[in-house]
Amino acid sequence: MSVNDRGTKKWTAMMLPEHIELLKKMWDEDDHKEKPILDEQQIEELDAKLQCALSNNLSVEIKYYDEPHYCMAKGKLLKINANSGLIRLEDKDIQFKNVLDVHID
Repeated sequence: MSVNDRGTKKWTAMMLPEHIELLKKMWDEDDHKEKPILDEQQIEELDAKLQCALSNNLSVEIKYYDEPHYCMAKGKLLKINANSGLIRLEDKDIQFKNVLDVHID
């Protein structure tokens, strides 16, 4: 929500339900993010960082795509399952195909 939205949201009490629904749809579309396409080199770099964190028992911060938003997860890397493509943190499972960036703490 930006400063300019305040005026629009302020007047929604006097609008027709159809107009309110259209405004909500417009705001949701503004928040929608597309999943970026990573090239092969970026994918290999992410895999190398994850393998390094796993073998050295390090904490990671993973940025991943969860349609329609970007999310962050932080914690100890417990397991990487190559067969299912799952990365397991302490309290979260993330599909490797949705990983966008990895930072090792």
